[in-house]
Amino acid sequence: MKKITTAILCLLAMSISAYAQRDIVKSLQTDVAGQGKVTIHQDAKISTLLMGGSTSTTVKAGEKKELKRQGYRVQVYAGNNTSRSRNEAQQMASRVKQHFQDAQVYAYFVSPRWLCRVGNYPSIEEADAMMRQLKSTGVFKEVSIVRDQITIDLN
Repeated sequence: MKKITTAILCLLAMSISAYAQRDIVKSLQTDVAGQGKVTIHQDAKISTLLMGGSTSTTVKAGEKKELKRQGYRVQVYAGNNTSRSRNEAQQMASRVKQHFQDAQVYAYFVSPRWLCRVGNYPSIEEADAMMRQLKSTGVFKEVSIVRDQITIDLN
């Protein structure tokens, strides 16, 4: 019983700590009458790191640094495990690149199907904006937002 209580207390402390880290920037920039004003100039990637929670890990591949964490992507294709589906996933990736040159597009196999997904979005709002842009082209009919492990470039 002591072990369960200790484990619950540890989890509670970790969640409170993660919550406090996310809101520290917001609380520092809040205007309070009669006090000075704090303005924070920082790279947007720092806020992304703070919002990442405890699942974030930094990976160093050569000189390239990137962050892997849970986030969102927009799925534009899901097929089965045939070579035809592989070609369709790659064609869909090419179509996305034609309309959105700067978008990160991923066509890959996750058993039992081929997928084509777009973007690395930390928030669901950013993924929703891209989903709306994809739908507005008229080319991408069956798009949806999915939770996925995303990559954030730290360089």
